[in-house]
Amino acid sequence: MSYDEQESRKSKVVVETPTTRREVTQTETTRGDRDGVSGATVGVIVVAAIAVITILVLFLMNRQTNDNLNDNLAAAQQPAPAPQTTIVQQPAAQQPPVIIQQAPAAPQGAPIIVNNPAPTGGSMSSGNDDYEIQSAIDKKMMDDPNMSTLGVTVSVSNGKATLMGVVKSDGIKSQVERLVRSVRGVKNIDNQITVG
Repeated sequence: MSYDEQESRKSKVVVETPTTRREVTQTETTRGDRDGVSGATVGVIVVAAIAVITILVLFLMNRQTNDNLNDNLAAAQQPAPAPQTTIVQQPAAQQPPVIIQQAPAAPQGAPIIVNNPAPTGGSMSSGNDDYEIQSAIDKKMMDDPNMSTLGVTVSVSNGKATLMGVVKSDGIKSQVERLVRSVRGVKNIDNQITVG
């Protein structure tokens, strides 16, 4: 029924009094303000819908849990794979290299000059000559910046220059010998310099 429709209902009612009996016709007009569904019916439908949705959700969750349990059960029933043996090959142990370190040669101090006494019957000029040669060699080595740091010593006796010390290469050994040979009065050279 629409909102504006009216409903009429006629009914006959018998009214009895102690003295008479009469029949009354009564007409009722009602206006339709409901859509034909009561509030209780709507409430029941809503509760039923919530119950159905809850049952569906629980059913899906239960099914998912069962699937997980089935997977776990299937995995547990499978035989475990045989353990594999892993072989690791390692290179044979090697001895560490042996390193022998030698202490560096101690820098030698100033050369010790020993003047031998002049032979009997001879002159003393040979001792003086050795002293002058020694002084000239020492001065020349000290003036050369490369030679002054080497720690090479030279001693002169009877015009013979003896070279001693340690250098890094044969080339340096040869340079020292050339420098000493260039000094006037050197007759002979005994080169005992070692390369190390």
